[in-house]
Amino acid sequence: MPCLGVLGGGQLARMLAIAAAPLGVRTLVVDGADDACAGQVAELVVADWNDEAALAEFARRVDVVTFDFENVPAATAEKLAALVDVFPNPRALAIAQDRLAEKTLFRESGLNTPEFEPVDTRDDLIRAVERIGLPAVLKTRRLGYDGKGQFRLKEPADIDAAWAALGEAAARVGLILEAFVPFDREVSVVAVRGRDGSFRSWPLTRNWHVDGVLSLSLAPAPGSTDELERAANAHARTIAEKMDYVGVFALELFVRDGELLGNEMAPRVHNSGHWTIEGAHTSQFENHVRAVLGMPLGDTGVRGCSAMLNWIGDMPDPAPVLSVVDGHWHDYGKEARPGRKVGHATICAPDAGTLRTRLAEAGQGLGREAQVAPAIETLA
Repeated sequence: MPCLGVLGGGQLARMLAIAAAPLGVRTLVVDGADDACAGQVAELVVADWNDEAALAEFARRVDVVTFDFENVPAATAEKLAALVDVFPNPRALAIAQDRLAEKTLFRESGLNTPEFEPVDTRDDLIRAVERIGLPAVLKTRRLGYDGKGQFRLKEPADIDAAWAALGEAAARVGLILEAFVPFDREVSVVAVRGRDGSFRSWPLTRNWHVDGVLSLSLAPAPGSTDELERAANAHARTIAEKMDYVGVFALELFVRDGELLGNEMAPRVHNSGHWTIEGAHTSQFENHVRAVLGMPLGDTGVRGCSAMLNWIGDMPDPAPVLSVVDGHWHDYGKEARPGRKVGHATICAPDAGTLRTRLAEAGQGLGREAQVAPAIETLA
């Protein structure tokens, strides 16, 4: 029985392990926390990323290694790659960890991005503001996700506050200033590339964020044209091939006046692809397991329409979702904490009108009408 090794023991590792089991694949997870939620469904090794002896033993016990999140040190991935197959490869991980390298790759691949400038000093920030203009967003180049490590500048007077908030991180992880994009909507393409170079993608997903954290996804993205789908898939494929990427990844995109702009890439299974568990013929989790172990990729076609609701901080009562036809509940088994992703729900339907009705019913029962309102409006 093959064994999948996962660096990181959060909810993504948990769902990978659940998807791996029916394929006859065991999962071994390594994480620094002894209460990592993936440990509830898979064997957990508690070790620091720098514990070479523990990581060597981990590599000995698995057939392939992958990631639960992108902030695993690239050096750790490189050391493991000398002992066992690691997918995606450490180079892809390193690029996705650095916003400057990531944006540069996008442009080299033909995907336009908002204007950006690296920032190492306060004077760099002033010059970057002069070139890019305002509004803009100052971000850490590394270790930022879900809206963390960011400061929005609306006027020149914000420069001092932005530097006070993030300047200390400049020497440690680097900074980047990005032009603020008045986009029409946010979408993502979740795709998978196999070890043999085969490539598949799920339909574009439309996303809504609250305080930088994904709140709601709709798939297939309402209003997306065939041309937009083809463009997003072509960009994803080009980027994956440039990195010799293996596994599932997500490309987060802005749509502005019918044009796609690259925002970020996640070198792993992604929150905006959770709907694929019930809404697609093959989920992103199963296809990631297939890809990294060299199995044939599964069909990424959809079964209908899906909406995914993210639970942040605490879990609501599941009854209103479970009472809806084709409503599905996912509790990650994590302790409730402000800002923490603790679960999600997916509601599926054969068509947009039926999904709108089911989503409205669930939202009312949950007392979360505001959260489902963007989808209700879009599906009208």
